[in-house]
Amino acid sequence: MSLRHALLGLLSQGAASGYDLLKIFEISLANVWPATQSQVYAELGRLADAGLVEVTAEGPRGRKEYAVTPAGLAELHHWLTEVQPAPLSKRSEMLLRVFFLGQISPEERRAYLRRQTESAARRSERLIALKEVVEREEDDLSVYGRLALEWGLRFSAMQREWAEWVEAEIGGDADPGPADPKAAGEAAPGE
Repeated sequence: MSLRHALLGLLSQGAASGYDLLKIFEISLANVWPATQSQVYAELGRLADAGLVEVTAEGPRGRKEYAVTPAGLAELHHWLTEVQPAPLSKRSEMLLRVFFLGQISPEERRAYLRRQTESAARRSERLIALKEVVEREEDDLSVYGRLALEWGLRFSAMQREWAEWVEAEIGGDADPGPADPKAAGEAAPGE
């Protein structure tokens, strides 16, 4: 997904200013594709230059209202129906750290996993609060946004359950550390 297509999608719902688009982003799309104010305004300029959106009204302090053009709707349609989404990222700093939890004390491991559990719980709380807001709306962005929101809720629940499971798996152990053949009563290689 790109910011370009996110903005085209939002504008397909109706004309809006950059400020309006930022507010919509904050309560919906930012959960899956965050964007800053400067990114949104720069992309609106590029979309206008490409003929995919047009300025339909100008107000005080340079406020511009944008609407998607037929070419913009065609680009959005092409992206939705013909462009395969990029796979979920294979990179996860959180999971990379899990590979090396053996390098820290059992207390530090448990603290790390508790932070992951708490972080997932906070994400779930934010999404639940958002769900209560969008459930009252019946516009396309809310209806289909609820589907994406459900994915976020299920993903957060899975992350929380996983972190709790890992803590239970390694939490009761003393520091397992590296395997020592002598400690296990086995002969070391070459003995």
